[in-house]
Amino acid sequence: MYKRQALRTAVTDKTPNDIIEQVKAAGLRGRGGAGFPTGVKWSFLPKGVYPRYLLCNCDESEPGTFNNHQIIDRNPHQLVEGVAISAYAIEAHTAFIYARGEFAAAARRLQRAVDDAYAAGFLGKNMFGKGYDLDIVVHRGAGAYICGEETALMESLEGKIGQPRLRPPFPAVAGLYGKPTIINNVESITNVPMIVRKGVEWYRSFGTEKSPGTKAFSLSGHVNRPGNYELPFGTPLRELIYSPDYGAGMRGDREIKIIIPGGASAPWLTAAALDTPLDYESVAAAGSM
Repeated sequence: MYKRQALRTAVTDKTPNDIIEQVKAAGLRGRGGAGFPTGVKWSFLPKGVYPRYLLCNCDESEPGTFNNHQIIDRNPHQLVEGVAISAYAIEAHTAFIYARGEFAAAARRLQRAVDDAYAAGFLGKNMFGKGYDLDIVVHRGAGAYICGEETALMESLEGKIGQPRLRPPFPAVAGLYGKPTIINNVESITNVPMIVRKGVEWYRSFGTEKSPGTKAFSLSGHVNRPGNYELPFGTPLRELIYSPDYGAGMRGDREIKIIIPGGASAPWLTAAALDTPLDYESVAAAGSM
């Protein structure tokens, strides 16, 4: 049985603001693409406005991305724990995990993990006897690529056509059902329990000063060993592609022509960028994202 030590610690020993400050200090950045600091995003919620909602964006539709799917396949309980801790931090009592429509088996696996948490008393009313209530809802989309965009995701959750909203107002001010809402990516939220359990110093022992921690890189294309590889931020692109422990080089020893580092909308890189460190700042300096 997954013990959810981090969730117990968060709810019994820490205030919501303690969690926000810990995530800020760890430097956790959003893994959805923009790399915006997660704890700072949480702190944007207007004071005293309730109810609030937490949305976990699992509409992984970008070509070449598949790490969210594997997190759900291999470690759904840690994601559910991260959702619960994040909801506690922002004082939300309802959280949604929005799963891509094609993720049928993954959604069922997530639902079992949520059901297990309720059965063990880790979700629902009066969690750990501390008076905090939380419900988590797993919601399947209908297969629309655009619902990976956070405001289109909210429209879909409300039963409308999945189309982006004009901003402002931003979701933190007026999001789901017009209430303050935080939307985080699966990988971002899955990091939260480890920060609570092992602390800021441990988390910052990986990666770089401005991009701390690790990243699950989805490597595909004409490499010998495609797959997901969790590596510290700052690992050179060349190492990800050519290390025998990771991509093991190009099939047939062919030369690299094009690298797409951040989805179909990201500017392409060439082989000249192979020594670029894989962190937000360095990839941006190389002309992509």
